[in-house]
Amino acid sequence: MAGQSITLPAMFTDPSFTRWLTLHGFVTTVAVLVYVINSHVMHQRRQPAAAIAWMLFILFLPYLALPAFLLFGSRKLPRPLPTALPRPDWMQGMDAWAVETIAALGQPAPAHYHALQLHQDGCAAREAVLGMIDGAQYSIDVSTFLLRLDDLGAVVLSALCRKAELGLRVRLLVDGLGSLLAGGPNLQRLVKAGGAVTLFVPPLRSPLKGRTNLRNHRKLLIVDGDQGARRRLWCGGRNLAAEYFDGAPGSAGWRDLSFDVSGPLVQQAQTLFHHDWAFANGQTLAAPLVPASTEFVFDGAQLVASGPDQSDDTVHALLVTAAYRARQRIALVTPYFVPDAQLLMSLCMAARRGVQVDLLVPARSNHRLSDLAGARALRTLAQAGAHIWLTPGMMHGKLVVVDEMLALAGSANLDARSLFLNYELMCAFHQPQDVRRFHHWFEQERLPASRYVPVAPGLIRDGLEGMLLWMGFQL
Repeated sequence: MAGQSITLPAMFTDPSFTRWLTLHGFVTTVAVLVYVINSHVMHQRRQPAAAIAWMLFILFLPYLALPAFLLFGSRKLPRPLPTALPRPDWMQGMDAWAVETIAALGQPAPAHYHALQLHQDGCAAREAVLGMIDGAQYSIDVSTFLLRLDDLGAVVLSALCRKAELGLRVRLLVDGLGSLLAGGPNLQRLVKAGGAVTLFVPPLRSPLKGRTNLRNHRKLLIVDGDQGARRRLWCGGRNLAAEYFDGAPGSAGWRDLSFDVSGPLVQQAQTLFHHDWAFANGQTLAAPLVPASTEFVFDGAQLVASGPDQSDDTVHALLVTAAYRARQRIALVTPYFVPDAQLLMSLCMAARRGVQVDLLVPARSNHRLSDLAGARALRTLAQAGAHIWLTPGMMHGKLVVVDEMLALAGSANLDARSLFLNYELMCAFHQPQDVRRFHHWFEQERLPASRYVPVAPGLIRDGLEGMLLWMGFQL
């Protein structure tokens, strides 16, 4: 009726509710401001889905979102933008897009290398690791996501301890979260032998700098890295645990890819390790991450570091460029295929314009949620005309081969976490004969695989896939 007053429920007129509402609004406003200011000052370029997810989280649950953002919110560390190296006159007219793209992303120019060895299986990889450690005369630097003291890890640790006792400089860098996942192995034995051990961003001890969610996924073994002709590098996708090599008693090892190489290229890895070691120990190096150079070695190789210490998402940018520049074929190997929309679109467009796109993934990986989240991308890629192959066992290798111009091998998976959050490392090879060697490895691994046949998901599964893509692999 006209003139009749409206009586609000008692809770809305309760002073305590009004105070709570004011406090809630204040906390929400502060959380939004922290997110906006941090993103602006730290130049945090997030994917749109990740930005939307953070904002919704903050608006609906600011009391949980604010501490979560302080712990996990950083994606990039401040770093000057890279300066591209000039194109030398002798390269005019050459199709050197891979070399130039990597250099433009602030990575070292190609360097000479020799004695490249691709490890055909876990046994060969184990022999390479132990042989390099045994042959070291001056220094050993190891970087790994995890080191488990099983049959493999214990042998490697013992070998490192023997070298440290002989007076060699031995440094072991293990990711903080990886150490927890490995059961928190006691590595003090190496310290007592004279070596040094550092955990990279320990999640239980790191300060609130927003870096807890950033993991060091790089895998390196560098022997005599500062000793000229003696230096050698072991690299790839294997962690120092039995399943990544020849397996444990009663269980077969995973299929994986690793390699070792000698030559000036190793100096790039040594420089990168020095910076990672300094960062993990709270130090700052005066030397640049990428040594100043104007020399291109067209048929050499170069390291491609990706992660918060890089101004760009280097591996992601290189993969997108490669998909658009490929002319004949793209071969990809990854244990987890959860690409962002841009990378997926570039691969689909390559397949649609006639490039042979082959993707090798495990039929079932060790992370079930990753398999579920990646199912939509697999269906999309297959519908575009790509060939997808499913390995019967766990495939943990990481490889991308583009025509006969580029082979990328290292630690980066084709998922959002690896491409946008983790500290990763890939090695780019440009010599056609070595590119063909990596492609031969791909073909050998593809032989026992079966062809993927896309199946339309049901309503519940489709919704669950979308939720995982939106939340679990973006924050």
